[in-house]
Amino acid sequence: MSFTALQSFDVAGKRVLLRCDFNVPIKGGVIRDDGRIRASLPTINYLIDHGASVVITAHLGRPKGLRNPDMSLAPVAARLGELLGKPLLFSPEIVGERATAKKAALQPGQILLLENIRYEAAETSKDDAERARFAAELAAGMEFFVSDGFGAVHRKHASVYDVAKILPSAAGFLVAAEIEVLKKLTQNPERPYGVVLGGAKVSDKIGVIKNLLGKVNVLAIGGGMLFTFLAAEGYEIGNSLVELELLPEVRKLLREAKELGVELLLPTDIVVAPAFSADATPTLVSSSAIPADQMGLDIGPVSAAAFGAAIEKCHTVFWNGPMGVFEFPNFANGTAVLANSLTKVQGISVVGGGDSAAAVRALGFSDDQFGYISTGGGASLEYLEGKTLPGIEVLNYA
Repeated sequence: MSFTALQSFDVAGKRVLLRCDFNVPIKGGVIRDDGRIRASLPTINYLIDHGASVVITAHLGRPKGLRNPDMSLAPVAARLGELLGKPLLFSPEIVGERATAKKAALQPGQILLLENIRYEAAETSKDDAERARFAAELAAGMEFFVSDGFGAVHRKHASVYDVAKILPSAAGFLVAAEIEVLKKLTQNPERPYGVVLGGAKVSDKIGVIKNLLGKVNVLAIGGGMLFTFLAAEGYEIGNSLVELELLPEVRKLLREAKELGVELLLPTDIVVAPAFSADATPTLVSSSAIPADQMGLDIGPVSAAAFGAAIEKCHTVFWNGPMGVFEFPNFANGTAVLANSLTKVQGISVVGGGDSAAAVRALGFSDDQFGYISTGGGASLEYLEGKTLPGIEVLNYA
């Protein structure tokens, strides 16, 4: 898969519409993790350094076409200005006369960030014509489109997909880098190849497991999703999260892994508690002896060590999803141990975006300790599942 290189555009004096992913965690107006904002800087700096005026579109959360003040990009505008070392303009309007006037007034080197694109219902509409009309409004007065919001490229949204049909388009540096990394995970990966999957639900990852099962050497399962696997093995899981409807599918996956010779690792010890709470008292139990009135909130230390040892032997590793409720200190050990093991991989280690990226930063790890930290958990998973990413495919549109 190849794209038009951003460097092939002569952007001097031109107006560029740039799609970024600024879907960052914000609480009380304070950004908790600015990783996705920082990841956009190389493309933004390139454009303004080469004399473009830049209009940025991005989303935050799922406001579903409503103006939810808790999902405003105003804090992002402030943080982006700090990181760039220069002020930028912020427009509460996304389309319409005022937004158009602000875009037209931009001078080379200036940046205008539009408010949360998902405040407009047409952005995520399933009606192609409605999205196309909205995309035309976004593209009005612009001369190029650069797609750099990797976390949204698996969505057929107006600012991701439809604008690329209207304007000459290129992948930004972040999108290009993400695709190159994903190619390394899917096209002749250096072996042994290990994948660690966590997070809450098996249903979010089952397609990835199916697609990767014949390609990996080691598959380790943690997080809330592990209890569906334990239940499939016939274990008592107490009040732990489980998707009972997926038990037949999981049993099939377990059989296939054995037939393929995949080392499928499930925890042998679990940290449980009586409630989902940071203050809940943790207890370490065997995976085969979870009390009926307890819920699993982390993998145990023996399992964390076993997962880590298996991963450290691999030369290619992909990790998506924390091993436990890392936000609660009593249940963060499994995720911390695994993250530390990834820093020791002699090869490429990829932290697959979303909660995993937030976890490693929250636990005190720096980005440069890993081979690559992806910005798009969902997009990465769909790529690894073998699905087509509309926002990537459209960049080859002619």
